[in-house]
Amino acid sequence: MIVVTGATGKIGSETVRLLAEQGLATRALVRDPSRAPGGSFPAGVDIAVGDFERTDTLDAAMRGADTVVLISPSVPEQEIAVIDSAARQGVKHVVKITNHKASASSPVGRRRDHARIEAHLRASGLGFTLLAPSIFMQNLFAFASVIKQTRGFVMSAGDGRFAMVDSRDVAATAAVVAAAPDDHAGRTYLLTGPELITYADVARALTDVLGHEIEYRRISPAEHRAAMIEAGVPESVAASNAQVFGLIAEGDADWRSDDVEAVTGVPPRGVRTFLADHVSAFV
Repeated sequence: MIVVTGATGKIGSETVRLLAEQGLATRALVRDPSRAPGGSFPAGVDIAVGDFERTDTLDAAMRGADTVVLISPSVPEQEIAVIDSAARQGVKHVVKITNHKASASSPVGRRRDHARIEAHLRASGLGFTLLAPSIFMQNLFAFASVIKQTRGFVMSAGDGRFAMVDSRDVAATAAVVAAAPDDHAGRTYLLTGPELITYADVARALTDVLGHEIEYRRISPAEHRAAMIEAGVPESVAASNAQVFGLIAEGDADWRSDDVEAVTGVPPRGVRTFLADHVSAFV
């Protein structure tokens, strides 16, 4: 039995679908089953209704499982609770979505959080595999309404490069690892798209797909933080996001890996493929 947490999210729901498609015993841990894509999970998927902050529901979800795919907003106390429950219930392996630059000394709070969770997982005695994705292509959906209204978007990433990855490829990697965890024990896979690009390249790709010019407007991290707060983003989140985008401008995300294809046997999607698949979101 494979338990997938965060099973109504983009990565989790696709992981559940792919595992069920292979006929593997799969349990989706969710707070609200009605939030499943399309309103329901694939036939045969076991649904466990639970809460990261309720030990009894976690223990019930982990009971009888061999492997857990751990996907969450990366709140340390919550993921640590899942890991502890997995250890109590005899789970053998955890596949965790993490951050490539997780470090206890990182200036970025979310990276410190991932480092704390990773340290707990390593100390738990459970087998584990870490999946560290780059920036998600799906984050572009956050720009969709602005792109529709203004034919452009603002960003504080300057001309920093990144190898943006489709969450579907992250899910495909997670499903392969979860299906045969012993083959990937102790490994960390860096998950990226096929090419290093900038937000100027994203604007050009949008221009080609939509048939009219999309402008990338560069702003400073401070301006970006203020704009996000004005748009209703919580101040702490806006500050963290602006910090990360500023680091991208400085070259922090300038790395690429072939691990998606190495694990799945299929090349990852490029940004133009992603945009072609989701063009309706931007028109």
